[in-house]
Amino acid sequence: MKAKNRRAEVIVHINEQLEEPQRKAVSDRLKGNTGIFSAEFCPFGYHLMLVRYDRQRLNSFDILSTVREQNLSARLIGPV
Repeated sequence: MKAKNRRAEVIVHINEQLEEPQRKAVSDRLKGNTGIFSAEFCPFGYHLMLVRYDRQRLNSFDILSTVREQNLSARLIGPV
């Protein structure tokens, strides 16, 4: 399977209002996982985060669990 076919994207909705240091912490924690290519908050909606990941290493629920482990209320919006 080509690497391109392994890539997937998901949007995570975070219910809490996060300040910049908190958003950075969430993003950095996700990026620290093997299989995460990027994790970025939408500049116009800081409650939405786009995560690109390797679907052979992780699934969307792994990503959601990592966010929730940071004591945040979050849900998956769905794939992009």
